[in-house]
Amino acid sequence: MNVISSWFKRNFSDPQIVILISALILGFVFVIYFGRPLAPFLTSIVVAYLLESVIIRLERHKVPRVLAVGLVFLIFVAVMFILLIWLVPKLTSQLTQLAQVLPSYLSEGLDFLRELPEKYPALVKPEQVQSIITTATNEMTAVGQTILGKTVSSVFSAFSIAVFLVVMPILVFFLLKDKAIIVAWLRQFIPRDSKLTLSVWHQVDVQIGNYVRGKAFEIVLVGLTSYIVFVFLDLQYAILLATLTGFSVLVPFIGAVAVTVPIALVAFVQFGWTAPFAYVMISYGVIQMLDGNVLVPWLFSEVNNLHPVAIIVAVLFFGGVWGFWGVFFAIPLATLVNAIIESWPKTIQAAEDESVVE
Repeated sequence: MNVISSWFKRNFSDPQIVILISALILGFVFVIYFGRPLAPFLTSIVVAYLLESVIIRLERHKVPRVLAVGLVFLIFVAVMFILLIWLVPKLTSQLTQLAQVLPSYLSEGLDFLRELPEKYPALVKPEQVQSIITTATNEMTAVGQTILGKTVSSVFSAFSIAVFLVVMPILVFFLLKDKAIIVAWLRQFIPRDSKLTLSVWHQVDVQIGNYVRGKAFEIVLVGLTSYIVFVFLDLQYAILLATLTGFSVLVPFIGAVAVTVPIALVAFVQFGWTAPFAYVMISYGVIQMLDGNVLVPWLFSEVNNLHPVAIIVAVLFFGGVWGFWGVFFAIPLATLVNAIIESWPKTIQAAEDESVVE
């Protein structure tokens, strides 16, 4: 008991550590309980991070902040409008078409599996194929029931999306326009003896900003490259599959593997076991290889210095807690944990050194 008591006093006697732990607990509780209703606000913060770097560059060229904010915001609204008018209808159309032909796609896939024991009797046994077919059928039934259950709330979801699209740009504008006022207002709630908290926050703030901007650029570049390649190879549902490929980079390692399934299924049904199918899969593999080995190290050389195991654990943990946003911010949140771990022993050691001097 004395060991636990002495450890607690040694680690939590410093007011700066208490302030840091309190801020972390309040932040996690706030996001867990209020993250869903405040999704437009959280999204606005992410978008503001993206646009702030452009505004800062304009300010360096002697452009007044008010003018820079207005110009960048108008471009942002124009891009949103183009996406809503051009991209969203095409995605919706292709998704509807794919949903209509999906049963026939799956039927062809199951027929292909049933033929494997006859073609390769030494490698594939009928029992293995039957087990796979049974599992796939059960999963498809469960997914169908889930989709049917969510159809009832589709009207409310559409209303929520409409509110989101209206509120989010307004929040982005005021976050950019009144950034100094908002920061000054928040500082009055920060205790004086909070150097450790501010140090950790400044380190993570820079990394989160770089990560958000880099990840947005990666999504656009990977998605656009995939779309050009899929159109060149005459692959059906090119926009939908390219969009999935672009957003797959949000989940390191796992996303690329997950998106391989729909791409391979569409390519196989369209081209069969032929050379065009191989071209599609090889091209997709090259895109993922260049993204993981060239683009990611270039974009996140200063941010992503975490071990792959730590990244996967962060994605699983934060994704399970916060869903999409937990996956999106898994790496910055893991960086936050790493920054705290690195700062903590230094603070304790400094306190011990001061006690020795006294």
